Amino acid sequence: MYRNLEECIIDLEKSGQLVRIHEEVDPYVEIAAIHRRVNGSGGPAILFENVKGSKFRALSNLFGNLERSRYIFRDTLKETQNVIELRNNPLSALRNPFKHLKSGLMASKALPLKSIRNKLSDFEEIQISDLPLIHHWPDDGGAFITLPQVYTEDPEKPGIMNSNLGMYRIQLTGNDYIMNKEVGLHYQIHRGIGIHQEKANRLGHPLKVSIFIGGSPAHTLAAIMPLPEGLSEMTFAGLLAGRNFRYSYVDGYCISLDADFVITGEVYPGETKPEGPFGDHIGYYSLTHDFPVMRVHKVFAKPNAIWPFTVVGRPPQEDTAFGELIHELTGDAVKQEIPGVKEVHAVDAAGVHPLLFAIGSERYTPYQNIKRPAEILTLANRILGTGQLSLAKYLFITAEDDRPLDTHKEVEFLTYILERIDLHRDIHFQTKTTLDTLDYSGTGLNTGSKVVIAAYGDKKRDLCSEVPKILTDIPNFKNPRFVMPGIIAIEGQKFINYKESKQELDKLCSSIKERGKIPECPIIIVCDDSSFVSSSLQNFFWTTFTRSNPSHDIYGVNSYYENKHWGCDNMIIDIRIKPHHAPPLISDPEVEKKIEHLFENGGTLSSISNKK
Repeated sequence: MYRNLEECIIDLEKSGQLVRIHEEVDPYVEIAAIHRRVNGSGGPAILFENVKGSKFRALSNLFGNLERSRYIFRDTLKETQNVIELRNNPLSALRNPFKHLKSGLMASKALPLKSIRNKLSDFEEIQISDLPLIHHWPDDGGAFITLPQVYTEDPEKPGIMNSNLGMYRIQLTGNDYIMNKEVGLHYQIHRGIGIHQEKANRLGHPLKVSIFIGGSPAHTLAAIMPLPEGLSEMTFAGLLAGRNFRYSYVDGYCISLDADFVITGEVYPGETKPEGPFGDHIGYYSLTHDFPVMRVHKVFAKPNAIWPFTVVGRPPQEDTAFGELIHELTGDAVKQEIPGVKEVHAVDAAGVHPLLFAIGSERYTPYQNIKRPAEILTLANRILGTGQLSLAKYLFITAEDDRPLDTHKEVEFLTYILERIDLHRDIHFQTKTTLDTLDYSGTGLNTGSKVVIAAYGDKKRDLCSEVPKILTDIPNFKNPRFVMPGIIAIEGQKFINYKESKQELDKLCSSIKERGKIPECPIIIVCDDSSFVSSSLQNFFWTTFTRSNPSHDIYGVNSYYENKHWGCDNMIIDIRIKPHHAPPLISDPEVEKKIEHLFENGGTLSSISNKK
């Protein structure tokens, strides 16, 4: 396996999976635009050898597709999967000890290795201003690190085996940050670093933070892996890299001796500064909010260091391939963590966190000849209480009955649920709860609602395959369009406020009720542009589940409450853009023109298709 990024780059280039760009590129928006175009075309990893304003090279699209990730980790991927399986299901080792013998030996060699001598001679000391300061989207608040490995230790139980390695974006420039002395540290709720900071705050001590950039590609992946209990990120990094994570301590800070860059600093109790905006993975800007500020201690770099980065935005992007690789590594981990759950799929086109599809089991009353949601309701609560799955807003869950299901066949799965849903029974809200920090559809930062749609039983209806006549010529609503079986999008007037919206949608519900019943159309989407929403499934998933807050934006034809349970005949979801929503990400057309020469005949990237 590779000891560093340089070895990985050479290997990828030999196999035709990397392209070098020798021309000078501007880290302000231009370099990100090149990345997005190459990634969107399914292109290779990109090494930028001449980044304006920095002597360091930059690397992107390293994990741009699952095939390249499999190639990078070809020597260790299978055994790493076996170790994860062993941690998820220890009994498997007793059933088949010889299968796991090699995995056990491999795991024993993966423990972090502390250097007996200070090897900082391998690094030079630099400043933040020397780095490739990549500004990703036009309205970003500054330059950000997008592939950091943020290392902290438990203040009450220090040491590398009680550490957390996470990927939290780091703002290097802009806002009120003092250049070379401060950086912004943005982390979401439910993250390990938050537990460490809370403990440090309680003790009245600053939290020491080390930010590693680069090194073995395995270390980058370790920072985002949802690992089973008892398997640390540092051990996983060694497993996947095929060699121990090597480290030392300087001035009380952990230093990765494999990293290309290391930034050390402290986060003091109560010290925050505005961070953002930042173009994020849901496809919108996350806005400016106060987050912890880190006082920079020192910045180190290897002499020929390479700066890895990615660009996030509306899916699919490089982080989509990250998700595919994580799923391949963790396999059936969710089955072990939540018995009864067969599959959970975070829908990438909807920004990952907003929408989950799940398959559970129905085993509660086998002696009754009644098919209704029972066990899947308890499983839904387990799912929404598990790690980052708890950030979801919409959870569609069912159980297999007469045929196997696959949540990744999204239209087929959703069709199965809509054919069986009982809208009087199967909709379950959770209000005034937590949301993804990056989701601005709710009532405030980290706050909003969730809805579980749990449908199981015999097929109740054939779904519409075209727009029902009832939905044409409704006053103040126009252009109804077929999205998929059982779902129609229709344009409403521009959203003003929730008071007016309720009046408008109450009239829509009344108009539909007066015209008759349309059970073949369980879901109606009210939107700003029904042609856009219906033009692709990606557009439908993205707009519907990133632009709605279930408690505020779900209405119903003939809706009612019974013992605090809400039901209806047809569910209407208002996905119009609201004033409090974050703006969507839009590329700068001038920058797009500026990079065109690279893709024209004779240009460095002329062999790369311009089509997604």
